[in-house]
Amino acid sequence: MAATEEITPELMLAFYRRLYPFKSIFGWLNHEHAPTRLFTHREFAFTLAGDVYLRYNSFSNAEELKKQVCALNPTRFEIGPVYSARPRDKKTVRPAAFQPILRELVFDIDMTDYDSIRTCCSDAAICNRCWVFISVAVRVLDAAIRDQFGYKYLLWVYSGRRGIHLWISDKEAMELTDEQRRALVNWMTVIQGGSQMHKKVNVRLGTRPLPPSIQTALEPLAETFSELILADQNCFESEEGWKSLLHLVPDQKIVAELTKQWERDPDRSSEDKWDDLKAQVKTLSKGSTQRNLLMTAIEDIILQYTYPRLDAEVSKHRNHLLKAPFCIHPKTGRVCVPVNPTTIDQFNPEEVPTVGQLLRELDKVAAGAPDENTEHHSDWEKTSLKPYVELLDKHVSSLMEEVRRSKRGADLSW
Repeated sequence: MAATEEITPELMLAFYRRLYPFKSIFGWLNHEHAPTRLFTHREFAFTLAGDVYLRYNSFSNAEELKKQVCALNPTRFEIGPVYSARPRDKKTVRPAAFQPILRELVFDIDMTDYDSIRTCCSDAAICNRCWVFISVAVRVLDAAIRDQFGYKYLLWVYSGRRGIHLWISDKEAMELTDEQRRALVNWMTVIQGGSQMHKKVNVRLGTRPLPPSIQTALEPLAETFSELILADQNCFESEEGWKSLLHLVPDQKIVAELTKQWERDPDRSSEDKWDDLKAQVKTLSKGSTQRNLLMTAIEDIILQYTYPRLDAEVSKHRNHLLKAPFCIHPKTGRVCVPVNPTTIDQFNPEEVPTVGQLLRELDKVAAGAPDENTEHHSDWEKTSLKPYVELLDKHVSSLMEEVRRSKRGADLSW
């Protein structure tokens, strides 16, 4: 997905002045209408032209944030944790008095981690076909986090190019220590290991059953495996593809037999080869150790090719910075928009608006040339950015209602 136009500083400044939803971002980070420490003690980091990076910025309210963003005109900005002191006062407080104390639990899924198995695109490219890997990951991870941890306030944000971020704003998630975050993400991580490691699924010993949460995901993932890996991506068509598959089969006799068969008939599809593997398993005695090992291997293969691939380091530390929603991706010009996980299958990254497109839409409805010094608080309502901002605002309303309920029951500790 290539950029269709140059992203100039002038375009970016017009976007920040007229379209960026600062009030919505404030509400999402702050959880209340009046500023709290959740916003005033929050770190913002700015990337300026020439790779200048400014950390430890903080603001009193949405208007102050907007004023500074428009003054700096960054290519992007990132959001960090809530500190024990205002980040802008970092140099004047003792190091011990400046510690990250609260942070959304965040996850990052990037198409790069699927490069070894997707066949339609490579490197920075992405299309509707390989986006299915991301949409499957969203469905699985969203359900797992809600079911296993009871978190409710999950905001999924398209990264603007080839990935997706998840921000979890529940009070309990915000308060997790680094140690607790590591434990949680390790529990959620099923696929791990570098490019030199063939088997990347390590969630059980021998033939013992899968953890219930993964077992629950296995049935829909088996269907995804059939549709995406076998039929669409045809991952085992090439010699490299089917050899990668056989590396995951623990019976060398079956590996030798299938190697001979597939070298003799190289035109067999991925579906044919998968059927060949399952046919070999059926020749083994029911209940035998060898058959059980192979049945386990088949489950692990399905998981290895379909289960979400997480960038675990992003999730483990409270002081990690992550790109703010609604920033512009510098390579594509697309906006980093929120995504509804319940309709992720209909989401098309190539239809996400670009900064140039939005400003052209705005110009069409503008009555005369706008005054550059005029404040624009809801110009996004006149563009195709509207449904995405409304999705965030709906999320913010739920968060604020939760805070109101909590305050009625007991005083919040933050």
